[in-house]
Formats: sequence, structure tokens, C-alpha cells
Amino acid sequence: MRPAAALLPILLSLLPLPALACGPDTDCPVGERSYRLYLPEGLEGKEIGALVFAHGYRGTAAGVMKNMAFRALADDLGVALIALQAAGEDWQLAHTPRAPDREEALEYDYVRAVLEDAGQRLHLDPARTVATGFSAGGMMTWTLACGMSESFAGFVPMSGTFWAPVPGTCTTPPASVVHIHGTEDTTVPLGGRPIGPARQGDVPETLAMYSAYGDFTPTGQHDGPDGMSCRRSTNPAGRMLEFCTFPGGHSFSTLRLGYAYRRILGE
Repeated sequence: MRPAAALLPILLSLLPLPALACGPDTDCPVGERSYRLYLPEGLEGKEIGALVFAHGYRGTAAGVMKNMAFRALADDLGVALIALQAAGEDWQLAHTPRAPDREEALEYDYVRAVLEDAGQRLHLDPARTVATGFSAGGMMTWTLACGMSESFAGFVPMSGTFWAPVPGTCTTPPASVVHIHGTEDTTVPLGGRPIGPARQGDVPETLAMYSAYGDFTPTGQHDGPDGMSCRRSTNPAGRMLEFCTFPGGHSFSTLRLGYAYRRILGE
């Protein structure tokens, strides 16, 4: 008969893997896709918010997690960082150059699966969970704002909007949105540009559509960090729509993102 000490390794091998077996350096599988997750120290077991980030064209969730400034922002905000991963080089959105007739249903299903899986690993608070993304990830963010608003506290699209044509309306209730864009951006200009048979959407047109859809009324203008100038609107439901520009090109800043997250949460 084996001693108890000899049986311990065998018993441990039969136990289920810990809930946080995935992380910033390991994929978290959801169906045929995956995401990556960073949880700041000291937040284990606590109810927390999250930044759900969509990478740019040909980006990766692994690349997002290698950006230590991202992790530092999560530490500063006291939130989890969830990095989404496209199924290929780009997000599966409507009117893209390679698949103009495609719809966004697959991405909605994927993001719901990510939120469900992350919610089983963390005590995730939807009221403090914000979707965001840069460039093509900004396009993904606007798509989520228009079709999955009930799943997030708000949205921060950066340097990206819908592919043209901009939708005439949305399918889920108006949400709080802070759009951030460089005035000298030539990769995704404010007015968009053609790419093959497709065209990037017009940012002012997107903001006008969402303002009308959400019954937003201008409430003022102010300066934000990192050279931003912001115009803010609010609606009767207490949601906000803010358009922040900065004198620069196609660039990303965690300082701007942290500002937008705090604005959406009313901090």
C-alpha cells in the first residue's frame, strides 16, 4: 500500500486546472478562438471592472500584452485588461475590402463568449467594463457600441470608425462613447479614405448619426490630457458622447485612454 505522501502528486494531477490558467502570456480559449487576460496584483477574488481592447489590423492579443504601458494603465485604474484576438488579420465587420457583404454576427458571438469566460475567471463588474480599440480595433469598438451596448459601461474607439457606409441607426440602446482621433491622421483620416473597393467611414458622420440616435445635446468643450480638445454632449438618460481630437497622426496613448475610461465612469 502506497504511503499518503506518495499518493499526493497523483491526487493533485486529477484536480481541475485553476480558473486563471490563462493569462497575459497564455491564450484563454473560447471555442475556436482565444483572448488574453491580465489581472493586476491584489485584485484576485475582488469585483473589478475591465478594459476590453481590440487590436489594430494584423495585431495580436499577445502583442497588446507585451506593451507594459497597457499593463501599467490596468494597474493604475485597478481593472483587468482583456485583449481580444481577431480570427485572422482583421475583424469580421461589414463592408470591409475583402468581404463587403459580411455581417458582424460572428464578432458579437465571439465577444459574448469572451465576456462569459472572463466572468467565470473573474468577478467582472459590467458597470465598470469598457470596450476600446485602436485603428481597426476602433472600428470594432464602434461596431460593439452600435450592436452590443448592453454588455458594457461604455466605449472608447480610437482612430477608427465604421467602414462606409456608416449605419443609419443602431440596434441596441445608446451608450456612453468617447471617440479619440488625431487631426493629422493619414492612415485613418477623419473623413476616411478608400482602400481597394471599400472606404473607411467618415468620423463626423458617425458622430452625427450617434448623436441623433441617442438624443445627445452639446454641453460644452474642454481640454483633455496629452494635447486633447474635447467636445461633450449628454442625453436625458445620463449617457455622454465625447469627441476628443489631438494635433497628431495615427498614434495611441494610454494617457488618453485612461482619461476616457474615467470620464465614462464619471470619475
